[in-house]
Amino acid sequence: MHGEVPISGAKNAALPELCACLLTSQPVTLRNVPRLQDVATMIKLVRNMGVTTERNEDGSLAVDAGDLHLPEAPYELVKTMRASVLALGPLLARFGKARVSLPGGCAIGSRPVDQHIRGLTAMGADIVVEHGYMNAKLAGGRTRLHGTRITTDMVTVTGTENFLMAACLAEGETILENAAQEPEIPDLAEMLISMGAKIEGHGSSRIRIQGVEALHGCQHQVVADRIETGTFLCAVAATGGDVLLRHGRADHLEVVIEKLREAGVTVLAVPDGIRVRAAGRLKAQSFRTTEYPGFPTDMQAQFMALNCISNGTSKMTETIFENRFMHVNELVRLGANIQIDGNVALAVGVPKLSGATVMATDLRASASLVIAGLVAEGETVVDRIYHLDRGYDQMETKLRGLGADIERVK
Repeated sequence: MHGEVPISGAKNAALPELCACLLTSQPVTLRNVPRLQDVATMIKLVRNMGVTTERNEDGSLAVDAGDLHLPEAPYELVKTMRASVLALGPLLARFGKARVSLPGGCAIGSRPVDQHIRGLTAMGADIVVEHGYMNAKLAGGRTRLHGTRITTDMVTVTGTENFLMAACLAEGETILENAAQEPEIPDLAEMLISMGAKIEGHGSSRIRIQGVEALHGCQHQVVADRIETGTFLCAVAATGGDVLLRHGRADHLEVVIEKLREAGVTVLAVPDGIRVRAAGRLKAQSFRTTEYPGFPTDMQAQFMALNCISNGTSKMTETIFENRFMHVNELVRLGANIQIDGNVALAVGVPKLSGATVMATDLRASASLVIAGLVAEGETVVDRIYHLDRGYDQMETKLRGLGADIERVK
């Protein structure tokens, strides 16, 4: 593949930032919002609450929560998306009450919300889970949440984001210990700061927030999607070629890029992007997924597809989600040689894959099957691509622009 491809805004930044708009009655403009199914679902969700949203001609999204009157996230709107839990903190902080359905999303393992409930309870919320909903209100006749120190049992991205947003309008100081450090969190914090929040330490494991009385509107650019960037890096590495990933951030993917370089790929950080070049068969790489800044679980499936056709044996250990090897059977259908033992996948590289009909089981698994299909002999058909549309903005159009023979079939 050859050419240039634009990297869209990050899904995992756009979703919490749409929820951050609920914290103010003033208009907010978000730029670089990706056109994804999860984003469309979140927009539908906030509209149901009484928020107005409008896509501008320049592609930005205008959001106005001034007339929000229904602080609720119903099951029928959030059953396909776990990020719905991000509405809980902002609604509680601004309105003192919220009713949020337990989240859905990909079938890649349990994603408990108990950390969210414990943290917000420590800030003065009274939360009861019944009939599939979290019913939350301020405890003891309070009018605002109060600052506190929150230490989560594990690193949780959405938990950190929920507490960060809620703490902006809480009385006093909140300190988040064991905070997640993914780039989407500093991006959210920078948006909140531009709305008038007082935040320090974002991007580290300890974040300090001084609550304020109210937040105001702002304009904010959503950070480039590091997982889309990583997916295209793996695709070019697999097929060979020379591609510029416009807007890609190399500093957000250091571990993945290092693995690609060890495999034999040339990856260069250039002004406003990343240039990737690859030729010939690569060397298989072992890795272990872990929290940022380690190897991301959201890149495991795509890198596995690359390992399947690389020279040598690779050991891939998944430590984040217990059910995230569902793509393995589909890759095997394409001719890959992979064995699973618990949370470890062992792949022996094969010279080539052969096309077949395969089925996407979750968002990143679907991307791995597309990568495998690009290099497999003959035709590959990937079914159930609604998973793909949840996290990739016009993937087939972007790949076709680089020379791939790919099309969406009704």
